[in-house]
Amino acid sequence: MSKAHVVVTFSPSPAMRDAFVEALDAVATITHLPDVEHGERARALQSADAVLAWSIGGELPGPEGPALLASASLVQLLSAGVDHIPFDSLPEGVPVASNAGAYAEPMAEHVLAMALALAKRLPQSHAAMRRGEFDQETHNRSIHGSLVGVLGFGGIGQASAKLFRALGARIHALNRSGHTDQPVDHIGTLGDLDTVLTTADVLVVSLPLTRATRGLIGQRELGLMKPDAILVNVARAAIVDEDALYEHLRRNPSFSAGIDAWWQEPRGRGAFVTRRPFLDLPNVLGSPHNSAITADSLAAAARQAAENVARHLRGDPAHHLVDRSDYVG
Repeated sequence: MSKAHVVVTFSPSPAMRDAFVEALDAVATITHLPDVEHGERARALQSADAVLAWSIGGELPGPEGPALLASASLVQLLSAGVDHIPFDSLPEGVPVASNAGAYAEPMAEHVLAMALALAKRLPQSHAAMRRGEFDQETHNRSIHGSLVGVLGFGGIGQASAKLFRALGARIHALNRSGHTDQPVDHIGTLGDLDTVLTTADVLVVSLPLTRATRGLIGQRELGLMKPDAILVNVARAAIVDEDALYEHLRRNPSFSAGIDAWWQEPRGRGAFVTRRPFLDLPNVLGSPHNSAITADSLAAAARQAAENVARHLRGDPAHHLVDRSDYVG
């Protein structure tokens, strides 16, 4: 029985290459598109039974690139988010699978680190001490006994909730179904958003960016939150209205935000410049969209993605198939 053909559209690290071979060697031959001569890349893609991609819009040869995947039976992403995928130009019959949950553990640690730093007022205290102020009067806060609202209760949300529960927090989570087998104090859908916003001491944004969630948190929603609430966004910046969040933080110094995903992010090694000066605010803690990146996370994510491709090629249903209607109308 001949092996299937899998095309990897980006340049993986040696550890990621090893993970691909480990997962796929028994069922497929692997072609790394960047290693193929430019004139042969179209043919390689046309012969692909499955594709492993990172940011497929920029990895295919020219505007006709997506059409070359018409014979592929699966496009598997290395990323968990899929909002960057050009669904309108991908052949309609080609399924796309996200790498949901692949980065959940390191991202959950990042969420907890940001929430703890802001609850303990570490950025503000550090800045005050640099100014020569030794403020022992302003109280910091405890995660124990707090209510953590989790918007998006997939891999990242569940892993984050587990860490917060270990510190004695209560969890109110929202997902699509309003059901979960995870231990929570309340589970609901986005129809319960206002209730979670009004009660949360910490709000974790771990939703995918879809047509339904773009701009979900705006001026009205921020106004429902507690004056001293903490918002941590490790999902996509566009879920939260940029201007509304900046103004809310500027006008309410007791409110704070940990921001890992930004509205303007540089390509490659370009300079990072924000449209609004968030990092000048003392109640903001920022990170460069690196919550998922640890020494081992990329290889582990590559292994999970490749194992899903192998599963599909063996005839089993692929996990985490994307509903295109969430992204294009």
